[in-house]
Amino acid sequence: MADLTQLQQTVEVLQREVTRLRDQEEIRKLQYKYGYYIDKCLYEEVVELFSESPDAYVQFLGGRYRTKAGVRRLYVNRFAGFFVGGRNGPVHGFLLDHPQIQGIVDVDYSSADAATGAGAVGKARFRSLMQAGVHVSQATKHPRGVCQWFEGGLYENEFIKEADGTWRILKLRYFPFWHGDVEHGWSYKVAGFVPFMSKTFPEDPIGPDEVVPEEQCMMWPDTRVVPFHYNHPVTGNPVSDVDMQAPQYKDDPAGCKPALKLDG
Repeated sequence: MADLTQLQQTVEVLQREVTRLRDQEEIRKLQYKYGYYIDKCLYEEVVELFSESPDAYVQFLGGRYRTKAGVRRLYVNRFAGFFVGGRNGPVHGFLLDHPQIQGIVDVDYSSADAATGAGAVGKARFRSLMQAGVHVSQATKHPRGVCQWFEGGLYENEFIKEADGTWRILKLRYFPFWHGDVEHGWSYKVAGFVPFMSKTFPEDPIGPDEVVPEEQCMMWPDTRVVPFHYNHPVTGNPVSDVDMQAPQYKDDPAGCKPALKLDG
């Protein structure tokens, strides 16, 4: 009898581990699929990756686009309107590749339904190294003109398992860490960035629902740490706020911008 009890316990442990690994892989695949869709400006497909939850949002360049309506305003109204002239899909001669790499995924089942797993929350950190530009043959047609640039960015995202068992994006936070054009690289890149959001919807018809405080906006040469959703795997401790700041060389951190936060 004791052996049977032990076997049942072992099976339960293995079932939980299989579920955890499967959910981690589904989240990782979801993020990768997001990257492939956004590569080709398939913004309708991107929007449908998001949860209908009222807590859903995208944080981008100092603005938060809340709920699925806000998500649609960012991807379909803003990005599609500017990058591809309002269509869903690529246009000839426009490059916008978003590789998704170095994924670290963790799942929290504390608020999940015991029977279905619905309500489980995943948190994931990914890096993107983007290559983008407009081919010279399209310089007179595309609003960007001929251009070519690199961009490095970090995602700290949250995902939710829906009642139907599928994973959706709940909170997408993208921090475009640095830009650099091909001619001058990144060390000389001090101008030409897309400005941070300053006006909200509906004053700005394609603007965010709220603006993130200025001290929580970051762009190269600012090198503050994008906060980790996880603690240190050995010590169990988070990185301290002062260590996530980025003072100038030999300067006191007390005089520089505060650590970034993932609140909201």
